[in-house]
Amino acid sequence: MVLFFLRSFTLLLLLSCFSASLFLCNAYYPLKHRHQHRPRFASHNYRDALTKSILFFEGQRSGKLPRNQRVTWRRDSGLSDGSAANVDLVGGYYDAGDNVKFGFPMAFTTTMLSWSVIEFGGLMKGELGNAKEAIRWATDYLLKATARPDTIYVQVGDANKDHKCWERPEDMDTPRSVYKIDRNNPGSEVAGETAAALAAASVVFRRSDPSYSRLLVRRAIRVFEFADKYRGSYSDGLRSVVCPFYCSFSGYQDELLWGAAWLHKATKNLAFLNYIQRNGQTLGAAEYDNTFGWDNKHAGARILLSKAFLVQDVQSLHDYKGHADNFICSVIPGASSAQYTPGGLLFKMSDGNMQYVTSTAFLLVTYAKYLSSAHMFVNCGGTTITPSRLRYIAKKQVDYLLGDNPLRMSYMVGYGPRYPLRIHHRGSSLPSVASHPAKIQCSAGFSFMNSQSPNPNIHVGAIVGGPDQNDRFPDQRSDYEQSEPSTYMNAPLVGALTYLAHSFGQL
Repeated sequence: MVLFFLRSFTLLLLLSCFSASLFLCNAYYPLKHRHQHRPRFASHNYRDALTKSILFFEGQRSGKLPRNQRVTWRRDSGLSDGSAANVDLVGGYYDAGDNVKFGFPMAFTTTMLSWSVIEFGGLMKGELGNAKEAIRWATDYLLKATARPDTIYVQVGDANKDHKCWERPEDMDTPRSVYKIDRNNPGSEVAGETAAALAAASVVFRRSDPSYSRLLVRRAIRVFEFADKYRGSYSDGLRSVVCPFYCSFSGYQDELLWGAAWLHKATKNLAFLNYIQRNGQTLGAAEYDNTFGWDNKHAGARILLSKAFLVQDVQSLHDYKGHADNFICSVIPGASSAQYTPGGLLFKMSDGNMQYVTSTAFLLVTYAKYLSSAHMFVNCGGTTITPSRLRYIAKKQVDYLLGDNPLRMSYMVGYGPRYPLRIHHRGSSLPSVASHPAKIQCSAGFSFMNSQSPNPNIHVGAIVGGPDQNDRFPDQRSDYEQSEPSTYMNAPLVGALTYLAHSFGQL
């Protein structure tokens, strides 16, 4: 009888582990054994999704496209950008489905792409070169935008006029107005984020291109000093230009902390560590906010600074482990007030919600990496949260995005059998120059925008805003909140996908 009971119990335990996923089973093994056995079954081809998530950036390029351009429905565009201010601002990325170059989200995209490569680039194999090219396309532009001391060119294009047209970037004839911040009109949030982007990218290129890396870090230091010395929000001086598109609602304190954190990582200069120690509290290090995206960087800064304590044993940053834990606890299903859809998707807001899903998934797998290295865990109100649990939650979010949801819809264009066909994206929704050489005028393009036909150009890898709080997704081109992709949705997912692809033996 006892033998029968033991056999039954063992069988039940094995079955429960299998059904709960092999990620959870790993939690029962000591830390030193966790990475020796990879799960054998994956519900998704994470490597394919990784490839496509990086390819997306080539469809967002502005400027003179290179010979090895893989997204062939795009052509050169914005070749006179900056001429209105007698500067060279050719290049960079269009942020989303329009033809404006917004410096604030572009810099955040660059920081997150760089962080993805810093943490997981060693696992990327053949995609590492493509990821670095995506970063460099942005940093080459950011170097141009910061070439003049105490000045940053933060936007090219009049967003209000651009949005009144539905044009291919190759055809655009709306004003390519140039907007800047300087001593008289500061913008510490965009300057702080730009410093973070340049500093993070300098780490990426430290070994492969040392001279470029040194250029990036020198510029990052200069830009950060400008951000800190001339404090103010760019949403004040440029309100009519940047609002409501990329207003800074969280203030600039988070970007100053974030920028200092990245400069500390990039330079190991004690001056930046001292800056963090002196100013951390006044810059909001301990504030209870649980949203990480292009506007609010507090959560990211806490996770990044926690690494210095957890991995590098910088004792003076001990508190950031607690600050990071607070963020982690705020997104644990069932242990927090975090909102999830009935199908299980983290839901922060109706407009572009998927950006918070991808950024949170990245922070979860990254913090799990730091915790594992330090043999530590998170305590959420008396509940122990292991690194394996964090990875499991991240995987569930990524799997939902890739198709494990009530609609069986992949929210990455070109991945899986069913994905959005009518994304809110001018270049994707209009005939390509190759198929329709004649110019499509400003208002003429709206006939394509308003049609129910699928986009003629499949923007492979584009991640859209995603479903509403009830898991519904209409796939309507006019619905920019749910159907528009953006660079900052993709950037953090690159790291999460790399981790998952490696974990399941796909890389």
